[in-house]
This record gives sequence, structure tokens and C-alpha cells, in this order.
Amino acid sequence: MALPVVYRRKVGRDLAGGYAWYNGKRDGLGEEFLAAVNSAFDTIERFPDIFARVHGEVRRAVVSRFPYAVFYSVETKRVVVLTVLHTARDPRIWPQPRKIVR
Repeated sequence: MALPVVYRRKVGRDLAGGYAWYNGKRDGLGEEFLAAVNSAFDTIERFPDIFARVHGEVRRAVVSRFPYAVFYSVETKRVVVLTVLHTARDPRIWPQPRKIVR
């Protein structure tokens, strides 16, 4: 069941930071990072219920090849991507569940 995906503003900053860091390590690695994250986004859009809940209704999709995870919630008519975080970050900063819009 494909649902439209919306992204919180923070996601753009998350991606820009990861892109800059990886591209600073090797030219072109930033683009590979973005491609891996986009692949996770595609999977989330096509199969929103496939990934496990990690906190209330918040789910986590691990990004392949890079130590990042996409945190999102599934609502009735859409999927909301909350943040993209490095997996070494303190779990206390993971997104907290919010009231789901039905």
C-alpha cells in the first residue's frame, strides 16, 4: 500500500549535514549517501509498515551502506518522515511519538 510521504523541515538539514560530511571524505560519496537514503525513502513509501516501531508509533528504517536511520510515522493517509539520524547518536534524541492524525 503506497502512501504519499511528507518530510519535516529538519530532514533537509539532516541530509545536507550527512552529504557534506561524506563528500568531504571522498568526492562523490555524498551522492552515494543521498542515493542510499532515497532508497530507504522509496521502501518506506511502498511498504510503510515493514519496519519496526521503536518508540510508540515512530518507526525506524536503517539506511544501507551508511550508519544512518530514517525515523517516520505512518498516518491514515500519509507517511511523515521525522528525521534522518546517525545511528551512533544518543537514542534520547530520537523523535518522540506525537498524536497521530486520523
